Amino acid sequence: MAKKPRTAIIPTREDDYPEWYQQVIKAADMAENSDVRGCMVIKPWGYAIWENIQRNLDQMFKETGHRNAYFPIFIPKSFFEKEAEHVEGFAKECAVVTHSRLEDDGTGKLKVAGELTEPYIVRPTSETIIGASFARWVQSYRDLPLLINQWANVVRWELRTRLFLRTAEFLWQEGHTVHATKEEAEEETIKMLGVYAKFAREYLAIPVIEGEKTEGERFPGAVNTYTIEAMMQDKKALQAGTSHFLGQNFAQASDIKFQNKSGEVQYAWTTSWGVSTRLIGALIMAHSDDNGLVLPPKVAPEHIIFIPIYKNEQDREKVIDYIGNIITDIKPLRYHDEHIRYFVDDRDMTNSEKSWHWIKKGAPLRIEIGPRDIENNSVFIGRRDKDAKDKQSLSSKDFVAQLISILDEIQSNIFNRALEFRKENTKQIDDKDEFYKFFTPKDIEKPEIHGGFANSHWCGSNDCEDAIKSELKVTIRCMPNNAELEDGNCIYCNKPSKKRVIFAKSY
Repeated sequence: MAKKPRTAIIPTREDDYPEWYQQVIKAADMAENSDVRGCMVIKPWGYAIWENIQRNLDQMFKETGHRNAYFPIFIPKSFFEKEAEHVEGFAKECAVVTHSRLEDDGTGKLKVAGELTEPYIVRPTSETIIGASFARWVQSYRDLPLLINQWANVVRWELRTRLFLRTAEFLWQEGHTVHATKEEAEEETIKMLGVYAKFAREYLAIPVIEGEKTEGERFPGAVNTYTIEAMMQDKKALQAGTSHFLGQNFAQASDIKFQNKSGEVQYAWTTSWGVSTRLIGALIMAHSDDNGLVLPPKVAPEHIIFIPIYKNEQDREKVIDYIGNIITDIKPLRYHDEHIRYFVDDRDMTNSEKSWHWIKKGAPLRIEIGPRDIENNSVFIGRRDKDAKDKQSLSSKDFVAQLISILDEIQSNIFNRALEFRKENTKQIDDKDEFYKFFTPKDIEKPEIHGGFANSHWCGSNDCEDAIKSELKVTIRCMPNNAELEDGNCIYCNKPSKKRVIFAKSY
């Protein structure tokens, strides 16, 4: 029996995918569980990834006419009660503030005091509190469209948590817009879904499927919910972003009205859309390997890690000076309108220790430079999209000249690898027995990685959708926007169907 190759992350993806995920985060020093149950501390490397996500997405929002604002984290309970379906959808996840202060109880301990006249909900989402402001801001058709985005934290009291994917508190952005017509609001909903899809593909290097959620999977209170769905390396789906057409439901609940050009007063049409730190979880699970994190250059905290190699102080000075000259040459360069991000790792560690440290953190390029490289006027390059032992020597001049194209190639390679994985694990299935076999592990006690995306017909019945979810823990991830009309039969009940949908197990 062949010996398994040594890996930096134990267990491997194949051996125990959930634990592998946690160990990748630990090895890359991205985050840790907080002393507050269900919450996380995002450490500098993980937060730098979020900053890059935030900065680039924010620019895309502004290019589509949106402006940033901030709204309270506390939402009066009465605001939630105005929209019944919304309340029902979030009721079990709400954190509630009922008191305003602490007092000495006379024994050296503190007691809760100052009961509020009305409880406050700690923001799980902001439709209702933002709607109250919009009702004041919108009076006339001249005030529309109103295009607002908020970067904030939210609290959803999750019982089963996992770093980045599902925590009681997480970071996100939520866009909220108001429009004069249904058509404008629907156009906004689809436009912002497209922004998310573009960002996922071009920055996160994650191929996604754009589509509409079924009625059972919609955002509470929405008329339509649209999603981008990505396949992770355990073949499960991850909802990476959503955009909601809210119709006039929240406008009526919050009394958002305007006077149209004819002088008539009518309710406005609204949308909301958001992505969160869950995108970092998607990055980890879509790209990383058994040696650690793999980061696309566009969102990596550092593009280049310089690793100086020397045996004495005299050599050190020469190597550091040589690296300094290369840095001077790359400073004028721009990688997609951004400065080249770099770090010189001159810690008192072995070359191997430093190299593996940055492999596990997913740095796109590792540049090793020692006295021999100086003699040859060259650099020694390791790339995170290739095997750790696969390194090449380039002249320093060629390295500077090719740097941007090398980073672009790494970005492209990571995307194409994820796309090929999704293609290999997406199957068109028309037979119910085959469908059930596809989603059933061989070992029920310790399920192996199985399944994928099943592109199958669905009759539109909630009963069929619920039965599949109950029996297989498989849901309809979306009804793809680009799906063509096609005669077929529902994968569950065999009744006529006109369109295929994407079924998968999911996070």
